[in-house]
Amino acid sequence: MDITSNNITFLIPPAIDGNPPAERTSGCTRVVYATPNIYELTVAAVLEEKGYKNIQYKDFVYDKGTREDLINFLKKDKSLIYYIWTVNLSLENDLLVLELIRQYSPGTFVVFLGPGATFYTKKCLKSEWDIVVRGEPDLTVGELTDALSNNSDWSSIEGISFLKDGKIVNNKPRALIKDLDTLPFPARHFVKDKTYRNPKLKVTPYTTMVTSRNCPYKCIYCVPSSLTFAREIEYRNENNKKPPISFRSVESVGEELKLLHEQGYKAIGFMDDEFIWNEKRTLPICELLKKYDFKWGCQARVDAITENTAKALGESGCLYVDLGVESFNDEILKYIKKGITSEQIYESIRLLKKYKVPVKLNILIGTSPLETRETLKDTLRKAKKLKVDQIMFNIVSPFPGTEFYQMAKDNGWIETPTGDYIPTDVQRTSILSYPHLSAKEMEKILYRSNLQYFFSPYFIFSQMKRFKSWKEFTYALKVLKNKLFG
Repeated sequence: MDITSNNITFLIPPAIDGNPPAERTSGCTRVVYATPNIYELTVAAVLEEKGYKNIQYKDFVYDKGTREDLINFLKKDKSLIYYIWTVNLSLENDLLVLELIRQYSPGTFVVFLGPGATFYTKKCLKSEWDIVVRGEPDLTVGELTDALSNNSDWSSIEGISFLKDGKIVNNKPRALIKDLDTLPFPARHFVKDKTYRNPKLKVTPYTTMVTSRNCPYKCIYCVPSSLTFAREIEYRNENNKKPPISFRSVESVGEELKLLHEQGYKAIGFMDDEFIWNEKRTLPICELLKKYDFKWGCQARVDAITENTAKALGESGCLYVDLGVESFNDEILKYIKKGITSEQIYESIRLLKKYKVPVKLNILIGTSPLETRETLKDTLRKAKKLKVDQIMFNIVSPFPGTEFYQMAKDNGWIETPTGDYIPTDVQRTSILSYPHLSAKEMEKILYRSNLQYFFSPYFIFSQMKRFKSWKEFTYALKVLKNKLFG
């Protein structure tokens, strides 16, 4: 029997827990607009490279599937394995999905990946048919799929957890991938029938891409992406520090850009925790993006923006740079170990504006006990005065595995029945309360800040000029509605 003929399904289940679906690439918000899970598609590509032919990619969220649709699928499907990428915000929903799988497809292995499974391992293991892949999943999934397909012993595979005789077994962690160039490009053909749009780019066909993994900086609160979060939780458990950053070579990045160009893609959102590291790496990648005429955007630190970098971004089609500034208060920036100053924020914005690169500022409410109503008002006032392209407001959450989590727990700042973290949508809800600044107050400040900014004359008129069609405009309105009101 050809073991590679076994059916394997990557399952993005519908939201059946009464909440809007979780966004599984960032992992800490509900879906505002659909985005391909590039991390999961890379895992699928690993299996294809190993020769597996019968792989399904079932995205019930994109297809607006229901509980009944999932049940009908499970009744008919004959998969050996379901892989589910789980984030904290999707965990309870995914456990309800697990119950349905066990009811309608009891002999199927269910393997959970991602940060939700890595941190809440015990919750994900209900039977001996359930397995958790902790941390960075690519190589572990390849080895596990081989063993399950071949009906061979998989109990010693590194990086997994499972139940044996009713007890949890946590196998030794798997070493991080040293050379990202050895990984195949994401299996985007699984989503070729889906149309993704990034409202900041306004160009389709759109996809996402990753050129590095992790971030070496020490911000006390930060979880930049769901893959980073899974890597950090697993690595910290073993080494008590952040994992090292891994880079793809410029040559590998160029090969993927060439392929995307040939496949007809026009726009790329880079999902790297930090896309801009130094001129030696960034400038050649910008030249490649310019060569293929991509419209693109990325995340970056303000201290990475130099004159040459800003110029290269402006000349290569960069339509947004997400700058995580969090606050304009230097004492707060120092407390949260951001490693930047307000002066550097202003200088980076000046350089980007000089070369006509649209700037998006990310402001995080409540990152430290130094935050007050006055500091928040001051930050909003200064941010609006800069007249950048867009400002995003969120509320800090004490994510497990971060330094801020332990601080919040030790000081009693977490306002939940247990005094411990529960997953929340950082675009709307706070579980954090300081003695002088409650969770409800922070939620009100967030809501008011969004209204004051997104309905300001400057934002409305500056954005209207960028729309080239009624379709673009209506899509942006829909995204804004999802963001502000759910």
